[in-house]
Formats: sequence, structure tokens, C-alpha cells
Amino acid sequence: MRTVTVKTPDTVNVAVQEWGNQDGPDILFIHGFSQSHVSWTKQVLSDLATTFHMVTYDIRGHGQSDKPLDAVFYTESHRWADEVMAVMEATGLRRPVLVGWSYGGRIVSDFLMKYGDEGLAGVEYVSANTNRELNAGSPALKVQAGMASDSLTTNLESSRAFLRLCFARPPTQDEFEAMVGFNMMTPAKVRGYMGSRATPYEATLKRLRVPVLVTHGEEDKVVLAAVGRYTLKTVPGAKGSFYQGIGHSPFWEDTERFNEELTEFVKLANPR
Repeated sequence: MRTVTVKTPDTVNVAVQEWGNQDGPDILFIHGFSQSHVSWTKQVLSDLATTFHMVTYDIRGHGQSDKPLDAVFYTESHRWADEVMAVMEATGLRRPVLVGWSYGGRIVSDFLMKYGDEGLAGVEYVSANTNRELNAGSPALKVQAGMASDSLTTNLESSRAFLRLCFARPPTQDEFEAMVGFNMMTPAKVRGYMGSRATPYEATLKRLRVPVLVTHGEEDKVVLAAVGRYTLKTVPGAKGSFYQGIGHSPFWEDTERFNEELTEFVKLANPR
């Protein structure tokens, strides 16, 4: 792993990590709400590293990245788009596949709204929230509100409840404890700002011309599977992979299948 700090156009320092084969096809992984780059451990420390050049990073407000407490850093779409572009440029990504999980799918869509898909090889939406209205019935919404509480007790209890909702196949106790740790690195105010954003992405999704894979767990209690089906229907030519018995984290709950499908997709998007 090589680590680098990237300064975004609005002066937020972002912690970035590079993994794997520097000469291989590029993949940029973007994690979800209250998570960190550690979420992608089962990808970057797998056999994928022999084939692909993989980049992860802690999005603003998360992990080891800066955590400004002004709402404007989180509520304006172009700032998220510029953050992705800054990471791509700093790590020399050449037509990467963007893999956006959950809120990371919003960030991918922010990027596409501003920059389009011409510089990309493909996009994988993983349990991604591309339509807030369709997700209004998510069981996670109530606990996410508690994660923005100023009460540390409420915040911690809500964070633990949220993480439990992220899995149909639970992680080990050690894994769960590590997840609680990096989730609690995200300030309550940041969580609250992020939860207020809209999802004005439909026109952008309809314009996509690069290969798109929609991956979603059928038992997802954070971003309902109906949202994944909406993305699949909206993006021209998109392919779908829906996991029976899997929740919000297919890349963790069924790593073997996820990594195999990601490998096939990236190779398809990068014909040699």
C-alpha cells in the first residue's frame, strides 16, 4: 500500500491509499456514509491485487481525512465531484472503473453530473442510493437520525444499530468492533449534513454510455433493493446482480462472488 494526502479544490485534505498492480486496470472504490476505506479490506487485500491497480480513500468528514464542520462542505454536489477528480488526478488513474457503495453511489453520481463518463471505463453501483424518495421506507433512516445526535450515548447506540442493519450475514465480533471504531470517527454534525442531501440524478443516469453494473443485496435494510432496480431500469444497457440472502454489504457478506463479478466487469470495461 502507498498512502498520499490529496488536497481538494476547496482545501480539504483527503487520505488516499493505493494498492495492487500499478500497471493493471484502475479501480476507484468509494465507501459509504460513516464508513472508511477499511470497508474495502476484502477487496484490496485479496487476489484482485495481482491484477488491478486499486485506489481507496476516506471521503471528507470520515476516517483520516479532514472533517470541516461547516455544512457547505457536505451539501453542495460539486464539492463531492471535485473530490473524486482530485483523487483520480493525484493517483494517475487512467479510465478507472468507479465502484460506489451506498452513499458512495451518490458521490459517483455527483461526479457524473459534473464531469460526465468520458474519462471512465465503467461504473459499479453497490447497494447505492440513487433515489432518496424510493428509499423512504428504509429501516435505517431512524437510526441514522440518531447518529447525528449530540448525545454520545445516543450516537454510539445508533451507530451500532446502523451497522447491524448493514448485514444479513453478520461480520465477526472483531470485525464489528473495528467497524464501530471507524464509524465513530465521523462527527455527528457531518452525518447530519450528509443526510439532508437530495438525489437529483435521473437525467445523469439516463445519459450514461459506459458499462454499468448494479450490485445489490435482496435483504438490504439500508438502501432498499427497489432502489437498485430503479438504477438498473434507468441506466441504458446496465447489468444487474442481485444477491439472495445478502444485505447492504455484498462485497463483505459474499466476497468471493463480489470479487469474481468485479473482475469480470472491469475486464469487460477494459478490453485489450
